Amino acid sequence: MAALNGAVPGDIAVVSRLRSRDGAADATAQDQIFAAAEREFERLSATTPPDAWLTYHSYYKAPDLLGPRLSRHWRIPYAIVEGTRAASRLTGPYARFAKAAEIACDAADVIFYLTEYDRQALERDRPADQKIVRLRPFLAEESLQPVMEREQTTDTVALIACGMFRPGDKLASYAALARSLALVQSDGWQLRIIGDGPVRSEVEALFLPFGNRIAFVGALDAGGVAREFQASDLLVWPGVGEAFGMVYLEAQAQACPVLAEDREGVRDVVRDGGWLTRPGDERAYANAIDALLRDPAGRRLAGARARARIAADHLLPSARATIAAALLPLIGERRR
Repeated sequence: MAALNGAVPGDIAVVSRLRSRDGAADATAQDQIFAAAEREFERLSATTPPDAWLTYHSYYKAPDLLGPRLSRHWRIPYAIVEGTRAASRLTGPYARFAKAAEIACDAADVIFYLTEYDRQALERDRPADQKIVRLRPFLAEESLQPVMEREQTTDTVALIACGMFRPGDKLASYAALARSLALVQSDGWQLRIIGDGPVRSEVEALFLPFGNRIAFVGALDAGGVAREFQASDLLVWPGVGEAFGMVYLEAQAQACPVLAEDREGVRDVVRDGGWLTRPGDERAYANAIDALLRDPAGRRLAGARARARIAADHLLPSARATIAAALLPLIGERRR
């Protein structure tokens, strides 16, 4: 909303809070969502048409069930931010939702994609007159605040990890990190972990063998997270299952370089400011930690490059420019 309010003229409003997500592949829940969408369409279709409709994140678990119909009904431009296609889901328990997500993608005048992985399917199946536009993931900041250059006062390198304590991919990232740390040869490190959640005891158990090398700092607000990153030498977060990982942007904004695994999406945001190792190769990840523990100059250079890249490509001004370039021509045609 902050990016849209600066990118296009006029009032930007959330006109529907219909939540179409079914995370359990539940046929009954899907029936109820389709019924709710029908009621919402009837309500909205009787209102004054806007100049354009934009939906955020339509995909096979949460398809846009309103935008295609309303934009056609009103004859207005239709845009999706982070629309994705998943042909593999067109059969099975998500088939109806995946089909609806495909219909939404087919109907959009423009789709903003956040990762190269998403772009490939969008380009492959796009209608001839549809625009596919890269919108780099961004922080909701106008500019970066100054950071204090961290002085290395001891031989101990300050590692940081940050992620919710929840089952699935987040827990898998913590487990991969713990296994990698067990293979690190150097003793010159400490790790602070930001996060909390329902699997806290499991995360704590993973790092119990490292004793007082590990400090759990709990869940922090944005300012607290930023201060932790400023005080750290390296973010170590493998990124299992990350779509791209906002944590990587947040760390790099504070000149904290990143060590992650070379995964789809992650590589889109860890460019100048970090290092990537082969997914699932915990020995390679451990070796990279060892090498970076011995390279303070390399870490500082990567941190400076990371911060410069975030400032140039991953803040509100850049996002607004991208959105405006794609949406303003569509809105102008509508108003004429």
